[in-house]
Amino acid sequence: MYIKARVAAGARIDRLTQTSKDHFEISVKEKAERNLANMKVIELVACHYSIPKGKVRIVTGHHSASKIMSIEVS
Repeated sequence: MYIKARVAAGARIDRLTQTSKDHFEISVKEKAERNLANMKVIELVACHYSIPKGKVRIVTGHHSASKIMSIEVS
């Protein structure tokens, strides 16, 4: 399954808001350096779907605020 996410790094709080079935708005405290924000985004999405972090990966948008992510659903 693929989802689209709009990410804001360096926010005051971590927040994941589902705007539609496969679109999310995500805010993370971590800054967009050394892959810290991307790792936190993966953690929040995995927690939302109650799956391990290893089943979530960023397909496109590693250096962008707009991301497409792949989720392995068993």
